[in-house]
Amino acid sequence: MNTREYLNILHVAERLKDTPRHCTTTNGRTESVAEHSWRVSLMALLLRREFPDLDIDKVVDMCLIHDLGECFTGDIPAFIKTDADRKTEDSLLDQWVSSMPEEVSEDISALYQEMEAQQTKEAKLYKALDKLEALIQHNESPLSTWSDNEYELNKTYAFEHVAFSEWLMDLRKEILSDTLDKIEQKK
Repeated sequence: MNTREYLNILHVAERLKDTPRHCTTTNGRTESVAEHSWRVSLMALLLRREFPDLDIDKVVDMCLIHDLGECFTGDIPAFIKTDADRKTEDSLLDQWVSSMPEEVSEDISALYQEMEAQQTKEAKLYKALDKLEALIQHNESPLSTWSDNEYELNKTYAFEHVAFSEWLMDLRKEILSDTLDKIEQKK
């Protein structure tokens, strides 16, 4: 890859810094997709010793690229994203990845295929962390920023994605405890 190709990839990815996400920060500021991707990646890195049999570097890679399609479509919350939205995002992402230098395109495409298939422990861990980070962020954000459906959704969301790991199940239960405490404080 030459330096211009490298910069072109970074210029497109920079869009995630300005792409607002459905969640807000502790202070009520709308977070960007880039901020979410950064923390999901950090979550993976911090689990290196909890999951010694996994390729955590690959999980971090998955976390870093998982929302790149939102460079083209913006963030659409999971609870309103349609199959048509997913198809559009996937198509635009595929076009962009295919336009990259071959060695980069092959590496990224392979990661996306593994992520989509959800057959490996690495892909399952990335997906679980993506879902859990959103819940953690909701717990950190003011209740006034929650949509009405999130009071119930945040109690049930992501359990199916963590079921493969006792450690992640414990984490999900801890997040639920925080959610219930937050809701109770409002009363």
